[in-house]
Amino acid sequence: MSAPESPLPPDEAGSRLMEVFALVGPLYRRVHRKVEQEAARRGLSVGVRAVLDLLREHGPMTVPDMGRAQSISRQFVQRMVNDAAANALVEAVPNPAHARSSLIRLTDTGRTAIEAVVAQEHAVLRTAAADLTTGDVDTCVRVLSRMLTLFDDVDVVGDQGPDRTTGSPGPSRTAPPDEDPAQSG
Repeated sequence: MSAPESPLPPDEAGSRLMEVFALVGPLYRRVHRKVEQEAARRGLSVGVRAVLDLLREHGPMTVPDMGRAQSISRQFVQRMVNDAAANALVEAVPNPAHARSSLIRLTDTGRTAIEAVVAQEHAVLRTAAADLTTGDVDTCVRVLSRMLTLFDDVDVVGDQGPDRTTGSPGPSRTAPPDEDPAQSG
């Protein structure tokens, strides 16, 4: 059994974490573009895909709750929900907790659509897992979560001007799905 590793010295940690940031940006942009290409092929925008996946993961939610979960504006989420509803992928239902903010839920058509997309994405990701261990993935998630927490105080959906993001990946904090952070300024 090997001895536990000691934490990196702060000066070394900073430069090593910059290596992670240097990979995260290009990775995010490539994944975003791939999802965009596949989603378009299936007739779903990236934004609608994100809404459907959020509802698949968490069940019915309000538009403001979806915006907070994704760190994007309520207005952007509302546009994506409207697009999804126009294609019978989601529906609004009464919210017992708030009369003026309906819950949005997947329809059977929406659930079928997002499950097909996720299955395809998982098939692609399986090819990357050839020699990765559970520990490798756990460590990656822990490091990225720590880095994300470092920027919890950043307002990514402010009320002034268009949405801007940190460009950080992950299910709970992503750039607006139809906006490329590399093109934002």
